[in-house]
Amino acid sequence: MPDLTTDVRYVKGIGEQRAKGLEKLGIRTLRDLISYFPRAYDDRRAYKKIKDLVDRENACVEALAAAAPTLNRIRKGLELVKLRAVDETGALDVTFFNQTYRKDNLHAGETYVFFGRAEASGRKRAMANPIVEREGERLQTGRIMPIYPLTAGISQLTLVKAMQQGLAACQQLLPDPLPDQVRRERQLCHIGYAYEQIHFPAGEEELAVARRRLVFEELFLLAIGLKRLRGRRDELACQPWRDTDLGDFYAALPFSLTGAQRRAIDGIRADLASGRPMNRLVQGDVGSGKTMVAAAALLCAVRNGRQAALMAPTEILAEQHYQGLAPLLEKLGVRTVFLTGAMRVRERRAVLAALESGEAQVAIGTHALITADVAYRSLGLVVTDEQHRFGVAQRSALAAKGDRPHLLVMSATPIPRTLALMIYGDLDVSVIDELPPGRQKIDTFSVPGSYRQRIYKFLDKEIAAGRQAYVICSMVEENDQIPDDRKAAAEYAKMLQEQVFPHLAVACVHGRMKPREKDKVMSAFAAGEIHILVSTTVVEVGVDVPNATVMVVEDADRFGLSQLHQLRGRVGRGRHKSYCILISDNRNEETRARLKVMTQTGDGFKVAEEDLRLRGPGDFFGQRQHGLPSLKVADLTCDIALLHEAQQAAADLLARDPELSGCPETARRLEEMFESSADAMN
Repeated sequence: MPDLTTDVRYVKGIGEQRAKGLEKLGIRTLRDLISYFPRAYDDRRAYKKIKDLVDRENACVEALAAAAPTLNRIRKGLELVKLRAVDETGALDVTFFNQTYRKDNLHAGETYVFFGRAEASGRKRAMANPIVEREGERLQTGRIMPIYPLTAGISQLTLVKAMQQGLAACQQLLPDPLPDQVRRERQLCHIGYAYEQIHFPAGEEELAVARRRLVFEELFLLAIGLKRLRGRRDELACQPWRDTDLGDFYAALPFSLTGAQRRAIDGIRADLASGRPMNRLVQGDVGSGKTMVAAAALLCAVRNGRQAALMAPTEILAEQHYQGLAPLLEKLGVRTVFLTGAMRVRERRAVLAALESGEAQVAIGTHALITADVAYRSLGLVVTDEQHRFGVAQRSALAAKGDRPHLLVMSATPIPRTLALMIYGDLDVSVIDELPPGRQKIDTFSVPGSYRQRIYKFLDKEIAAGRQAYVICSMVEENDQIPDDRKAAAEYAKMLQEQVFPHLAVACVHGRMKPREKDKVMSAFAAGEIHILVSTTVVEVGVDVPNATVMVVEDADRFGLSQLHQLRGRVGRGRHKSYCILISDNRNEETRARLKVMTQTGDGFKVAEEDLRLRGPGDFFGQRQHGLPSLKVADLTCDIALLHEAQQAAADLLARDPELSGCPETARRLEEMFESSADAMN
């Protein structure tokens, strides 16, 4: 008898070969299989007569094969099988491209159901490459069909058959993680029904009932997990720190901090004095002054006799922090050291000795801060910049260098509050929603590719005035051509240098370059030796170049709005007027609406809210690394009401049964969901 942990290859009808394909989709066990939910549905219930087929519309047609199919070899690599099918209203010409097996498995005089996109011209009706089933088969026609995300070697039909086998194998095996009382109070269906209908819905209403149940379950478990994580953190004790007088820090700054910055610092000071480890996210737009908030936290650590470490994702960003913070901290009597993987052995040894002895009070660096040979005398505060660039394991590794150090996370990626709750779990959130005075407004334009020559002239003019520019491409191509639909960074840079700007210095950076090579180009750009930097999104988080005033983004429709906002934040960092030009030939209404948002607001939080509304939470950062369980069914853009309901139900259950002793299945599923993240988030 199988259970939910059974390897899918042992499920009837799947076998060794299919199991290999399913593994590419992350499906290894029976539970993985039934939890692999459709991304969409195709309603194939409506049957039409041949004469009623509408041009370019999908439909099912039941028709008789009027004659045996014919095979035509047009040329090498192109073979056509043609079939004429008829019903009482007319004839349908069916063509299959490179499906020679159709010649032998379709027979004259038999009735089939064809599903596909109709072509209608006058009285003529045709279909190319339709799905075909024998009359009455109804595996892929005559029903609402689930559409699954696929991979090479796995077809929709393969997955549908595997899912049917999987559901049949575990109908009696599905333990319910929702306590009966919660399920009844919230009027939710049984778990078996939910899985059956989410994969093979009988109708729209049944699908809605199933989805509501599964979304609630997912958010309910997540809400319990986060509440318990926070509760566990509340139980952790540490020595409260003395409140630090920061008067000399404020006086040493060449500018006044904004109200939002001061509020964030006050939140940090309260955390440090609370007697439990701080776990705070400081979230603010590009240029909002998060670094100064971090500087205040570093100073609080030192004045409490502890060391502090600030970790950045790239050498160039770490160096930027060091150059900005070290002079300020030294002025206040704090010894600051810099540590990266590229340092010479002698320099590195000196830094390690200073950290181990406690002579160095603040360390700023990259992943080098967490290597095995780095020892701190008394690490009390860990600051990570652009946290979503780090895996949870790296954050934990740095925290493990001290005894329950306080954690401060900085992110320039504005995240809507509801999503921040999910992504950062039990972190307290400070939002810096004011820009420091004097920060430039960036004029943003969305234009078609026909403007390219005008843009090149504008770049020439800006560079002649002493400025610099970025040009962003959506991906790297390694062939010799620039495909029409994608601008390859390396080839595009070469074209700009040779054909458009032979009199300027054009360089290229992309994610496949070695870090040192990339840093060398970025440093040359920062030094003004390069006029135009062609790049993939590796500059999204990168060097501060106040002299760069133009950001051009090719194929802007390929990026999320939050990513475009991050890219835009690379310019407007100095005293010169700055511009962002988004190039896109995509005329889709929704795409144009998205890009219009960028031209209307410079507020990262408004952009993020709009991005979430238009795109869904999906993969908000490009790669989910925060360690929280990912959401498979819930969509925070439209499930907000259900989220609140689930949070309330979770709070009620924990108030009644904080240890979940009466709900063993809830506790077990929670453990499964959070096993990889529980330690990392405390």
